[in-house]
Amino acid sequence: MLRIAVQSKGRLFEDTMALLTEAGIKVTSSKRTLLVQSSNFPVEILYLRDDDIPQSVATGVADLGIVGQNEFEERQEDAEVIRPLGFSKCRLSLAIPKAVKYPGLKWFEGKKIATSYPGILRRFMQKNHIAADIHVITGSVEISPGIGLADAIFDIVSSGSTLVSNNLAEVEVVMKSEALLIGNKQMSEEKKAVLDELLFRIEAVKNAEDKKYVLMNVPTDKVKEVVSILPGAKSPTVMPLATEGWSSVHTVIEEKRFWEIIRQLKELGAQGILVVPIEKMIL
Repeated sequence: MLRIAVQSKGRLFEDTMALLTEAGIKVTSSKRTLLVQSSNFPVEILYLRDDDIPQSVATGVADLGIVGQNEFEERQEDAEVIRPLGFSKCRLSLAIPKAVKYPGLKWFEGKKIATSYPGILRRFMQKNHIAADIHVITGSVEISPGIGLADAIFDIVSSGSTLVSNNLAEVEVVMKSEALLIGNKQMSEEKKAVLDELLFRIEAVKNAEDKKYVLMNVPTDKVKEVVSILPGAKSPTVMPLATEGWSSVHTVIEEKRFWEIIRQLKELGAQGILVVPIEKMIL
């Protein structure tokens, strides 16, 4: 049985549960239950605070963890990064009051900075030879300058709306973060076998993200030209239609690229273009 530590609430929790569902792993979540076993896969889910996950994996309380890169870097626990997961993206940034003119990093020399991530900030400041007064705070870091507690903040930024509402301006991006799958370095071979199956399922889900299955009817004498402009297509499927002189072309492309080539496809005579979402893709 493989034990996975996940965040008990918030956006990372929602994204994690969505990934597990897409991977065909059935689990339930309950505010009263900290440990839940899957009904159809040999894993159990341990619900924890996000800042407790790195240590729980490093010490073997959990075999795996899904945690933000920001928390993993902050805690500096001895666990292995198995793979980035591509969701719950954000950044850790320095922000100062909007009214202040910002000349560069040297502005922070001697300034008091409020943050929940003192480790990452301290290493960044040392790297840039800046002596700042780091004030550790939990909760609403962004209000610190407004109440005179700090000159600046170092915190998570997603959309930036929280900074705007507190009259702050983002001036330096220190690191970008996303969800990571981390693992204990001493996993047994039996648990590694379960991990391999889990990774197989995750890869199938991630491979399908932002990709579409595209089908179109194309004049047979234009098939080579159509295939040549299809992005990333190794070998599209081409089948003759019942109507002589026409073929059906099937391929997989990234959704964002589709709109770049749709006009070219139409000019080459493509008709009946059908775009279908993909749930899983095994390479």
